[in-house]
Amino acid sequence: MGSGEWVVVDGSMGEGGGQILRTAVALAAVLGRPLRIVNIRAKRRPPGLRPQHLTAVRAVAAISGGKLRGAEVGSTSLEFMPGRVRGGRYRFDVGTAGSVALIIQALAPVLAYSDSPVEVELTGGTDVPMAPTIDYMREVFARIVAMLGYEIEIRVLRRGHYPRGGGRVVVRVPDPPGGFRARSFVERGPLKGVYVRSHAVRLPGSIAERQARSAASLVRERLGVEPIVRIEAYKPHSDPHLGPGTGVLVWAVFGETVMGGDSIGKKGKPAEVVGREAAESLLEDMATGAALDRHMSDMAPVYLALAGGVSTVFGARLTGHASTILELLSIMVDGFEYRILEGGLERPFKAELRGAGVSPR
Repeated sequence: MGSGEWVVVDGSMGEGGGQILRTAVALAAVLGRPLRIVNIRAKRRPPGLRPQHLTAVRAVAAISGGKLRGAEVGSTSLEFMPGRVRGGRYRFDVGTAGSVALIIQALAPVLAYSDSPVEVELTGGTDVPMAPTIDYMREVFARIVAMLGYEIEIRVLRRGHYPRGGGRVVVRVPDPPGGFRARSFVERGPLKGVYVRSHAVRLPGSIAERQARSAASLVRERLGVEPIVRIEAYKPHSDPHLGPGTGVLVWAVFGETVMGGDSIGKKGKPAEVVGREAAESLLEDMATGAALDRHMSDMAPVYLALAGGVSTVFGARLTGHASTILELLSIMVDGFEYRILEGGLERPFKAELRGAGVSPR
């Protein structure tokens, strides 16, 4: 499938999950490096590509004009020959309630290197288990990458929850930066405000209110500040969603960073527990003194590895995901180096990342 300097990635490294696949394909598109991944999800049952992974891979390939081999459900190896990242409008369906946020994670680094404005409409799950919520992506992720010089707009047209899905999200990059600025996230700076967004669709609005009250109460108790609360609920005759679902995001805006915690509801889970979980997630990460929460500790290294210069981060938790991604970045991004300065796996950590300064090809 073509020639050139192939990079080979063992998909069973570290946690051996789908994040290796999504990140490796995104990096290959940015760097223009032919990629071969073997042992895909070898430690999971069932192993191999699942439908949601295929959507991410095919989306990156479409936007980068790439060619794929082995892109089918159950495949444990994949070859990807990237082309050039092109702007324009694209649409991808993740299928039922597959996570839209995880597709955005794969696409976002690639879209930054587009040769012109780009817009992507995604259909799938916006608030589903085992993934950041779409509110987290637009209120925390988008604000953090903006600090690196990358303006990405994430607009929610309709939410989608497990199992029905059907959510619709538009991701827009009006002025692709073609790279990222190095930036340290060590000091948080002064707390400017805490926010709660609670939603309930195809369910009584009182559920969203109970979630919000629970989250806000914990914030008041622990931080001594009054959060700004936003309730999202719908009257039965004007609710456009396909199925019921709820969720909460609690986020804190500081002078130098943004941190968040989220939680989603499920049948039999009290609204008060949903709200408390979201607030606890944020408050636990804040209590470490870190400047990046657990989700951004996973996501930020990709951007800092591609940035030009040295960045230092203080993350709330060095997850297995983050550790694996750092190793993957070392394999794929020539010139990238990192050092863990303090802490360790599943603990708060400080790390120094020397970015490669990757520019558009």
